[in-house]
Amino acid sequence: MEKLKIRQAVVVEGKYDKITLSQIIDAVIITTDGFGLYNDPEKASLIRFYAKTCGIIIMTDSDYAGQQIRGHIKSIVPNGSVINVYVPEIFGKEKRKAAPSKEGKLGVEGMSAEVISKALERAGVTGGVCEKTPVTKTDFIMLGLSGGQGSASLRRQIAAALELPQGLSANALRDAVSVMLGREEFISFFENFVKEHSDD
Repeated sequence: MEKLKIRQAVVVEGKYDKITLSQIIDAVIITTDGFGLYNDPEKASLIRFYAKTCGIIIMTDSDYAGQQIRGHIKSIVPNGSVINVYVPEIFGKEKRKAAPSKEGKLGVEGMSAEVISKALERAGVTGGVCEKTPVTKTDFIMLGLSGGQGSASLRRQIAAALELPQGLSANALRDAVSVMLGREEFISFFENFVKEHSDD
């Protein structure tokens, strides 16, 4: 399999994630060493540098810790290009581990090349350069995905239907669907989803 050339630097959590990715993509890969990034100003500076020059891709695990690390990276990168790539929530255990992780979900290192390639493609990292119209905060409010009773539950359902982590905040989900689908396609998807589940 030919490696996928990626212009952006890819930020992952650990060295095993890096090993898995390096077999699939040809790119700069930076590890956060779990929560180690929180106390590593040099690495934070490096990530900011890549964000401003060629852009960064954040690809953390789909568990709670992965989401915390993703949020921290976004908070330390005020300027530059940041693309979020989400791996699906798949339950299981990595081969090298004696037991599953705390939440029982596979990390980036446990994902197949096909799953990782699909996640990158869905985030708009590969393929055409067509810019999609972003989904707005107002769209999310109007659709009931933000600021209303039951919004969190509805976001979880939409995230699950799109094979995204179900604990995403409103802003994180909006960012993800803006890149994956764009405004018109997402609204169409949402309306179809509501119709299909209105009798549940």
